[in-house]
Amino acid sequence: MPGENLTREEARERARLLTVDAYDVALDLRSAPGPGPEPRTFRSVTTIRFRCAEPGAATFADLLAPAVTSVVLNGRELDAKAVFDGSRIALDGLAAENVLVVDAECAYSRTGEGMHRFVDPEDGEVYLYTQYEPADARRVFANFEQPDLKAPFTFSVTAPADWTVLSNGEQDGEPEKADVSSATWRFVPTRPISTYITAVVAGPYHVVRDHYSRTLEDGTVLDVPLGALCRKGLARHFDADDIFTVTKQGLDFFHDHFDYPYPFGKYDQAFVPEYNIGAMENPGCVTFREEFVFRGKVTRSSYERRANVILHEMAHMWFGDLVTMQWWDDLWLKESFADFMGSFSQVEATRFDNAWITFANNRKAWAYRADQLPSTHPVTADIHDLEDAKLNFDGITYAKGASVLKQLVAYVGRDAFLEGARRYFKRHAYGNTRLADLLEVLEETSGRDMAAWSRSWLQTAGVNSLTPLATYDAADRITELAVLQEAPEAHPELRPHRVAVGLYRRREAGGALERYARAEVDVAGPRTVVAELAGAERPELILVNDDDLTYCKIRFDEGSLDTLREHLGDLTDPLARALCWSALWNLTRDGLLPARDYLGLVRRFAGAETDIGVLQMVQAWATSALTYYAAPASREPAGRELAGSALSELRQAEPGSGHQLAWARFFAQLAATEADLQLLGGLLDGTARIDGLDVDQELRWAFLGTLAARGTADEAAIAAELARDNTASGRRHQVRCLAARPDAEVKAAAWAEVVESDTLSNALVEATITGWARPDRRDLLAPYAERYFEAIERVWRERSIEIAMAIVRGLFPALQDDVSTLKAADAWLAGHEDAAPALRRLVAEARDDLARALRAQECDAGAAAR
Repeated sequence: MPGENLTREEARERARLLTVDAYDVALDLRSAPGPGPEPRTFRSVTTIRFRCAEPGAATFADLLAPAVTSVVLNGRELDAKAVFDGSRIALDGLAAENVLVVDAECAYSRTGEGMHRFVDPEDGEVYLYTQYEPADARRVFANFEQPDLKAPFTFSVTAPADWTVLSNGEQDGEPEKADVSSATWRFVPTRPISTYITAVVAGPYHVVRDHYSRTLEDGTVLDVPLGALCRKGLARHFDADDIFTVTKQGLDFFHDHFDYPYPFGKYDQAFVPEYNIGAMENPGCVTFREEFVFRGKVTRSSYERRANVILHEMAHMWFGDLVTMQWWDDLWLKESFADFMGSFSQVEATRFDNAWITFANNRKAWAYRADQLPSTHPVTADIHDLEDAKLNFDGITYAKGASVLKQLVAYVGRDAFLEGARRYFKRHAYGNTRLADLLEVLEETSGRDMAAWSRSWLQTAGVNSLTPLATYDAADRITELAVLQEAPEAHPELRPHRVAVGLYRRREAGGALERYARAEVDVAGPRTVVAELAGAERPELILVNDDDLTYCKIRFDEGSLDTLREHLGDLTDPLARALCWSALWNLTRDGLLPARDYLGLVRRFAGAETDIGVLQMVQAWATSALTYYAAPASREPAGRELAGSALSELRQAEPGSGHQLAWARFFAQLAATEADLQLLGGLLDGTARIDGLDVDQELRWAFLGTLAARGTADEAAIAAELARDNTASGRRHQVRCLAARPDAEVKAAAWAEVVESDTLSNALVEATITGWARPDRRDLLAPYAERYFEAIERVWRERSIEIAMAIVRGLFPALQDDVSTLKAADAWLAGHEDAAPALRRLVAEARDDLARALRAQECDAGAAAR
């Protein structure tokens, strides 16, 4: 569409002209469950009341819809065909006060954008939900689609009378009968919010109710109705009690620390099918991907992850919904804060008191990767348009920003940070902000000049490396310990870091590796001396950034690295151990530690890892090391060794434990020999057994996926498994397994379904790509490298951005890891300088990952030759 990609300049001009006073949105969803062909559209009638600062001026409203029935501006009927171009409605001759009424036929979505429509294959029931960020509300109703044109919204929805219908506001009275089988729900007006966080959820959802009460300091009793929803087919798996427990703990925490009552009335949380992201912070109506409703046994880290997402979205009620960034440049003002607050509140308010370990080991890995890509950007980004915004929901905006905030808390102090947040909410409630607004309150509360800190941490890109350098005297005591700071050539900023430096040693041979000295220091410039540690006895391990106070890549001196090679498992502190695993992984990614060495550490020490989240992250890194960073000649033997180690740990793990489950899934990923595959088959058919291992339906699909990819399970076996699990989840697993089979015709059919057709929903596109792109048979994928570069510009042009992103990322020929693929990517980038910037960014990122893999393979091959 010609005007679909709204620019920052257009948004600024429209915000200068307009003040939006209210939206009334009426949706008629009676077409959704109708008989016959799948319905394409629903009726959407929007009334917008707004003012114009310059009467007589022209502007436009946003709408992505197949058809517009009528457009009425200030009582004047406009020619809908003339003013609507498919994405914008031209409005001219504006008055000081205006009323716009748009009657449109909007499209149901199968891509997770706009009004998504899902039919449950288990019972034929229809479920609807909306997802808008950053700019898909215009797929459901006419609006001014930018975050700084906030307004109150009043929704009414007509739908089948036996459905549950929710929106941001509380229900206003009982539903009114619309016809013999339908009713109309009306909702109270919201407070002023942005278009992208409005929401509608509708369908025969399973609903559980609860409430949260709190007496505020002024004596007011706050009562928040709580709801938790999922599909009826998942009701037997739905642990709403645990969801409500975390929800109440979070509400207590945020009320204790924010001194601003929850502002949006009720609090519903809907777990919805075929969701593209983890969750969305729609005020009063949060939506989550339904995979957070666990159909089988999962480890504690899965519950921790769900709790983190619940608390992340809850933090958004203040950071993002109450106070919203002006434009997508300052997306971090909500996402970085929510990411930080998710872990902060978990540690202090829930049973997941090790959340900072997960943050250090998991979230930061995402940030480190993103910050070393050619597309890296400052936390405060330069977002020209909506396509830029879509790609900026990345590891920098979330995890690096959260890491920077953790550093900020160490820099200004916890009390000053939280008092700054409280002033920020009160000063800007229901408004829009920029970076300067946050810095203003932090300067007030901390007394520090925030300008220099902001320039270094928020307005520059790249990650620094910190390396210890120690000298010793004849008595083996430290004469000087310095921290060396380096920056990449492309982003040479050396930042101020508040770090802890820990010294570790074993008090006796075979004993635990424990910290015996620690000092905090402000690192600045290329070399900083830690004077406090002079005179300490020689350590076996020096850990820079102990306690994970700052955001950096940790490096080791040679002595420390030798200690980790032999004694990583002897580190008793779980956070220190997690930091060392993360640092070793970064060394592997950077081509400084051979992949074979990292895999050796996993084989030797992962079995002793007590933190289940760290273990699963280490296993995921090991899979990546084997797939991408090991020298090609060593992949097969390295895989056999790793699978053997995984099977040994599986057999030794405590029966029924989360560790046993983690090792079972890891072994299933690696199984390749005839004996390994026979064991998986035996576990599936019951002829083999491992004490305590419950091979539930989800684990059955994990085993079957490997058997299918290895050519051991055929289409009939996959069909038989679907018959056991003929559900929406089972269907996704079936599609993944079918695409994984090692057959040229299978790969061709899967490619065609994803690239040449748009009949698959977003969830089935994802499942097909996941199965197709398995690394088991790289030779079968080789012919598609050239076809990829021929197809992606057309895909970007013809498909929705969500689906196009999935295809461009998921089908990049990363498994064709040789110089010819790198040259093909370079040739495409050189020959398509006029391609969409967002598309070029995705290709450049994938190309960079490939170049990194080739460097790591060279390092690994060199180690093998020595």
